Amino acid sequence: MVNKERIINEFMELVKVNSLTFKERKMADLLFSKLEGLGLKPFEDKSHDNFQGEAGNIIARLKGKKEATPLLLCSHMDRVTPGEDINPVIKGNRIESDGTTVLGSDDAAGIVAILEVVRCIKENNLEHGPIEIIFTSAEEGGLFGSKYLNHKELKSEMGYVLDAGGRVGNIANQAPGQNETWITVKGKAAHAGSDVEKGINAIQVASEAISYIDWGRLDEHTTSNLGLIEGGRATNIVCDFVNIKGEVRSKCQENLDFYTLNIGKLFAAVTAKWGAKLDFTWRNIYSPFSLDNDEYVIKLAVRAAWETGVKPVVKSSGGGSDANIFNAVGIPSVNLGIGTQKAHTTEEYIHISELVNLAQLVVNIIKLA
Repeated sequence: MVNKERIINEFMELVKVNSLTFKERKMADLLFSKLEGLGLKPFEDKSHDNFQGEAGNIIARLKGKKEATPLLLCSHMDRVTPGEDINPVIKGNRIESDGTTVLGSDDAAGIVAILEVVRCIKENNLEHGPIEIIFTSAEEGGLFGSKYLNHKELKSEMGYVLDAGGRVGNIANQAPGQNETWITVKGKAAHAGSDVEKGINAIQVASEAISYIDWGRLDEHTTSNLGLIEGGRATNIVCDFVNIKGEVRSKCQENLDFYTLNIGKLFAAVTAKWGAKLDFTWRNIYSPFSLDNDEYVIKLAVRAAWETGVKPVVKSSGGGSDANIFNAVGIPSVNLGIGTQKAHTTEEYIHISELVNLAQLVVNIIKLA
C-alpha cells in the first residue's frame, strides 16, 4: 500500500532541511505546508514560548469512525549536532550521511512514515478511527515540545511515538525517567605560591566527593553519569569553584530520586569536611513509564508487525522519548523502532527497506485499530 519511491524522495528532502533543537522553524513550516497539501488543517501551538525555541508543535487531526479507539502518531522535528547541511547518500539498500554530519533519520524516518500513512488513507479511502498527528519540537533537548503541549486538548486514548532506535518491529514498552543534577563546589581562592595554605581547592574537594559516588550502572534499573565539569581561573590561583553537570536515569521512580538525592548528600558531607560550600540542585526532566504486554496499544502493534512481515520484539528502552510524556498524562503510548542505526553519530544510516516497513507498519496499525 505504501509508495517506496515517494518515501525515499521525501526522506531525502527532509534530512536536507536544517532543524537543530530550538531551530526547527524551516522544518515546522515545511511540515505545516505538507499537511495542508494533504487536506488537513494543521495548527502550531505556543509551546516554544516556554523554552525560547523557534517553533512550536505542529498538530493535525483526521476525523474517523467514532467507535474506533482514537490514537495519536508522534515524531519530533529536531535533530542533534552535527546536523546542519546534511548531504544524504544512497548506497545500495541504505541511506547514510557523507560522514561529516548525522543523517537525521532520527527522526525524519518517523515523520516520513506518518506523512505516508496520511497519503495511504487518502488514496485508498482507508477506514480509520480518529487520528491525532503531532510533530514535536525540541525533543532532543529534553522533550520540551511534548512537555509543554496542551495535553487537555488531546483526544487520543493511546499513542505511537515513532522514535526508537533499532529495527522496525521493536516496541518499547518501558523507558527510564531522567533527573538532571547541577553541582557547584565553592572553595577559597589564594595565591598558589605564597598563600596556598590559605586556599581551599574546589577541584580537590570535588574529586574526593566524586570518588565516593558510584557512577555508571547502579542497578538493573538505574544508571548515572557525570557529563560536564569545569572550574578554576588560572594555575597560579587555588581553584575556588567547580561546576559539575550530571544525570541519573532509572525505570524506577523511587530509585531515580534516591540516587539523585544521595549524590547531594555525599557532596554535602565532603564539602563540609573541607570547609567549602555547596550548591546542589536537580530537576526531573521526565518520569519513567512501564506498560504491561497485554495493553491494547502493545497488542495492536504486535499484530500489525506480524502482518507487515517483521518480527515484533517488545522490549525496554534505555532512553526517554515523547512517549514518557504521553504516558505521564494518561495516554498509554509505546515507542516504535524506526530502523535507524548508529543514531547521533556521523556513521548514522538507515536501510530503505526499514523506511518502507515502518510506514507499512503504521498503516497496518491504523487498519487494525
